[in-house]
Amino acid sequence: MSANAQRWLKSLIAVVAGNALYFSLSPYLPPGARHEPFALDWGVVVDFWVCLSIYGLLDLAIFLRKRKR
Repeated sequence: MSANAQRWLKSLIAVVAGNALYFSLSPYLPPGARHEPFALDWGVVVDFWVCLSIYGLLDLAIFLRKRKR
């Protein structure tokens, strides 16, 4: 698999898993961190942070797996 395809797949997994995690935890978040449809609010920032964190965890897992070999 090419490097671009790997990066795209890793991004796709991070976004799907991050959004699934965010929206499953959304009812338990404080009102300011909840996303309102069709609005630019703090919920978008929190959702982005969750996706970015999952991307970083995937990157760390790939790095550790390569290092183990």
